[in-house]
Amino acid sequence: MLIGQVLGVPFGSYLLEASVPVLGGLVAIWMVIAWQSRGCWAERPGESSGTTSIETRTPATPDAAKAADRVIALDGWQTAKGLTVATALMAVFLFTSWPREVAALVGAGLLLMSRKLHSREMLGQVDWELLILFIGLFVVNRAFADTGLTRQAVHYLADAGVPLASPAPLFAVTFVLSNLVSNVRAVMLLLPVARPASDGPLLALASTLSGNLLIVGSIANIIVVAAAERRGIRIDWRRHARTGIPVTVATLAIAAAWLSWRAYR
Repeated sequence: MLIGQVLGVPFGSYLLEASVPVLGGLVAIWMVIAWQSRGCWAERPGESSGTTSIETRTPATPDAAKAADRVIALDGWQTAKGLTVATALMAVFLFTSWPREVAALVGAGLLLMSRKLHSREMLGQVDWELLILFIGLFVVNRAFADTGLTRQAVHYLADAGVPLASPAPLFAVTFVLSNLVSNVRAVMLLLPVARPASDGPLLALASTLSGNLLIVGSIANIIVVAAAERRGIRIDWRRHARTGIPVTVATLAIAAAWLSWRAYR
């Protein structure tokens, strides 16, 4: 979203550009996880034929056990409401020139409107710590950019034979930087040297997929790990890397091949 907003990348054109590597990457991810978890799936006693479940660790605490056993019933009305708003936003992004940030805020406001759920209860579901983390990232990044060190690093890389104006070096630097400072911060540091016409899809795909390598590569990883911990499932960096490394290598290879073919066809 940040790349699209700053570089002016059209929503529809990026959707088309990213569809092939994303769909190919999903197939690769499924193959890696299916291969690594072979033999771990077993049918629970009393379940009908064809229904499977994955065995997980026993929750470490009583509270975690209660969270793991809790089943949340499907709310048909809220589900339909969310899907309707999401579909409407997709149509707005694809077929209108309305400001995307305004449309997203309107959609969020519609989702917050409810006769059954109190606003206090709904706002309590917001991850305020995550929002503060993102705000801090923007503040720190702007302060770092004002020091001029980013421009100096770009000139140093160019003198060393790694010009970020070329796709391959930008792809490689995005991968390395995403796993040093996380992919969001990497994007914020690289946006000033990115060219709107060609670098937007490359930067978006490379940074997003690179963040899967290690837990610290993406804030999304940290969110999932924290949520799993609350349900009594501990995912340490070794367990994540066992899947994250092959997934990242496979998906980045697919994205690089697709971007190369698009550039030279």
